[in-house]
Amino acid sequence: MLKAERADYVLHRLEALYPETPIPLDHTDSYTLLVAVLLSAQCTDERVNKITPALFKRADNPSDMAQVPVEEIRELIKPCGLSPRKSKAISVLSKMIMELHGGEVPQSFEELEELPGVGHKTASVVMAQAFGVPAFPVDTHIHRLAQRWKLTDGKNVVKTEADLKKLFPRESWNKLHLQFIFYGREYCSARGCDGTVCEICRHLFPTRRLAVKTRK
Repeated sequence: MLKAERADYVLHRLEALYPETPIPLDHTDSYTLLVAVLLSAQCTDERVNKITPALFKRADNPSDMAQVPVEEIRELIKPCGLSPRKSKAISVLSKMIMELHGGEVPQSFEELEELPGVGHKTASVVMAQAFGVPAFPVDTHIHRLAQRWKLTDGKNVVKTEADLKKLFPRESWNKLHLQFIFYGREYCSARGCDGTVCEICRHLFPTRRLAVKTRK
């Protein structure tokens, strides 16, 4: 099966399995989504969703958050891990949004990535899910799935993102990256599948016998 054929199968199988793709992180607007995605670094979405109600009750917009002491933010987000760094980033980016962007979350990759704590993946999620701009955020799990399905050589997440964007229609990116995540969590996790167990792995590579060693 050629790479393009594998991509076509993945696209249609994931659409059949996950026709609806609700955003896993609870939020009400682009700002609360931005903060939630920032908090999700090295933390599960489930845990983030348990923490953000108290945080957003305290401040759910950049104007109010900019007035909250960093120490208080840190206490509210502590269960997420990396709280010293994340709390400072939330405080500073809130102030920057007020001072540089008129209180509105910027709507470009470049401006988002200038905010502290906001890397390319976080910016991609916000651009895709808050503003509807085609993007394909690649986290570690998507990176590994793409390697197991031989959609990329897996050199790094930057290369994987570029490879996936070439393989899949632009209009599918925003939904497809969530479908990858949903499938990975349900069927093709690091412990649940090594490239030989789940439905898609078995369909794409029916004769595969050895576990796939993926690059991080």
